[in-house]
Amino acid sequence: MGRSLKILLYFAAAIVALLVVGVVGFMLLFDPNDFRDKIAAETQRVTGRELRIEGDLELSLFPWLAIGIGKTSLGNAPGFDDAPFASFEQARLSVRLLPMLLRREVSVGTAELDSLRLNMAVARDGRNNWQDLVDRGEAAPEPTETTDAGSATLDIASIDIRNASITYSDAQAGESYSLTNVNMISGRVAPGDPVPLSGGLSFELQPAGVSGNVELETVATFDADAGTISLDDLSLDGLIEGVAQVPTTLQFATDSLVADTEQEVLTLGDVEMSVLGIGLSAQVEPFSYAGSPEPVAVIQVEAFSPRSLMQRLNIEAPDTADPNALGKLIVDARAKVGNTAIALTDVEMVLDDTTLTGSLSLPRSESGVYRFDFVADTIDLSRYMAPVAEAGPEDAEAVPVEIPVDLIRSINARGSLQVARANMGALLFEDVDLGLDNTGGKLRIHPISAQFFEGRYNGDVRVDASAATPTLSVNEQIEGVELAALALAMFEQEHVTGLINGAFVLSGQGAEMGAIQRSLSGNMSLELVDGAFEGTDVWYEIRRALALIKQQPPPQPVLPARTQFSNIKATGPVTNGVFRNDDLLAELPFMRITGKGSVDIAAATLDYRMNARVLEKPELMKDVTQGELDELTRAVIPVRISGPLAAPSVKPDIEALLKQRVQEEVEKQIFDKFLGGSDKKAADEGAEDADKEEDIEDKLKDSLKDIFKR
Repeated sequence: MGRSLKILLYFAAAIVALLVVGVVGFMLLFDPNDFRDKIAAETQRVTGRELRIEGDLELSLFPWLAIGIGKTSLGNAPGFDDAPFASFEQARLSVRLLPMLLRREVSVGTAELDSLRLNMAVARDGRNNWQDLVDRGEAAPEPTETTDAGSATLDIASIDIRNASITYSDAQAGESYSLTNVNMISGRVAPGDPVPLSGGLSFELQPAGVSGNVELETVATFDADAGTISLDDLSLDGLIEGVAQVPTTLQFATDSLVADTEQEVLTLGDVEMSVLGIGLSAQVEPFSYAGSPEPVAVIQVEAFSPRSLMQRLNIEAPDTADPNALGKLIVDARAKVGNTAIALTDVEMVLDDTTLTGSLSLPRSESGVYRFDFVADTIDLSRYMAPVAEAGPEDAEAVPVEIPVDLIRSINARGSLQVARANMGALLFEDVDLGLDNTGGKLRIHPISAQFFEGRYNGDVRVDASAATPTLSVNEQIEGVELAALALAMFEQEHVTGLINGAFVLSGQGAEMGAIQRSLSGNMSLELVDGAFEGTDVWYEIRRALALIKQQPPPQPVLPARTQFSNIKATGPVTNGVFRNDDLLAELPFMRITGKGSVDIAAATLDYRMNARVLEKPELMKDVTQGELDELTRAVIPVRISGPLAAPSVKPDIEALLKQRVQEEVEKQIFDKFLGGSDKKAADEGAEDADKEEDIEDKLKDSLKDIFKR
């Protein structure tokens, strides 16, 4: 930008020089057109470029010494295309003659420049088409100081630039910038005096596809000795296209902007901006505009609604359970605009009711990596979930939870998030620590840890979306979680209490969670400690079943019904979304249960068949006769757990128990037949055995009918 400014200044000086040469030519000969060749030759000698004056040179003498130059162009540097480096259609300058001759005062009228075209280019090898002019200018001898008394003063009534354009094309970087329809008019220009400026222009940036137009007003001060250009009370108003899906309004204002052309440093005062109706203020540190500028600023973004912004950008805002979610965002940060990324540090951000602090890096290329490191106080995730009407249980099949594969594939991101307290409905998490790494369509969330329901969760979750069908893999552990509180939060029920420990190493494939659950494979282990099945008294059910078998009145239940346990363990493989467990072990105060069964993860149901053995000295048993206890301790009692995970049914397997009793009775009769009595007695007993077996089966049917009626 510094070189570009120098070129513009050199070009302006060249125009003035041409006008001066024209004046000198007028003084020598009446018709300056006779000197076109000499002017072109002198320009060729000084610049090494061809100067073509296709229009007429016009002169007038009194009271103004005025010169006008028609269509003129300056050739391009060697190795670049044939288009002129610079050209204009018309230039005009007038000077009051008598003040210049008598008082050495250069009083200029309106300096006019029409249809300036300046084409700046960088070749693929890094050469540019203005460096030769800069080199020749630096090599030119310094002007000899004069000893004449006094010095001439310059006073210009105004400068009028119409329909100018400047293009910058960089073949090496594959970028181009253009300013078109540049119109600028100034007030009086005098040494040391501020110059009012106003104007407008259109611009286009490629390949970014950004374009727009801007209107400008400022007061400029030029200090030739210090090499500075100052713009005070600068304001810009415009419209930008290509940044968003709709044209974007832009307002920019600063109390001062100073460009040091010697040091190539830009200094701005406090900045106030408005983009898409969002207010922003900034304090910008002085920065070099040479080479690759990297400005740094402290920014404050006023409160705005992200939801409203998405609507203005024609982006569909997500439906949320709380319609007021995404209603407020405030950002304070220190921003650095680098070559590859915009880095935000010392970030303090408020989203709705959540405060976040940390850092964020936004890449300036599509393949760049988003980086973040945030700490949040509290967040209510349920506010941002889909409304219940759209994602309720009855619509679970109609509204599948899809894996966001397009997002995972399109963004590279790496960062961490710590949340002091987060909740999703009744699920409450504390001290949440989350790490994220997403590269090449492969997402890993690790570590994941949180305290919840007096226990702890640790996990490692991976989503591979690089293939046509995404794969979800988890390696998770929970420890010491209060099962009753968890069940109440998830299912609004408290049928099981105690602590739960577990480990899950699973993977599945599918575009949505239902398909992934149905394809899960891996291993699981679960342990329940020091809890109870609320609403179910297994000991009472066993005694009642025994009474029914004996056709005796059932015992009185003990209320509230509950079955305590000290430990329940289960491990096993998962295949096609079904957990199969053959080593279930449950320890109750009065019995020990072993068994096997399965859990359908997608359907959230279970079916277990187990055998229970009553301990010889059971704890917590009341109102139990010694006869009942003796009979039960000799028996193996089948127990079945089945139904939904949220509210399973836990009961003795009466049908299996009765069949077992039938089998025992038959075995006893067979044993007696072969070990005692005469043949006749045996035959009689054999007939009696058949009658007894039939009688037991009848009792079985009657008992089952009675149980099912209950």
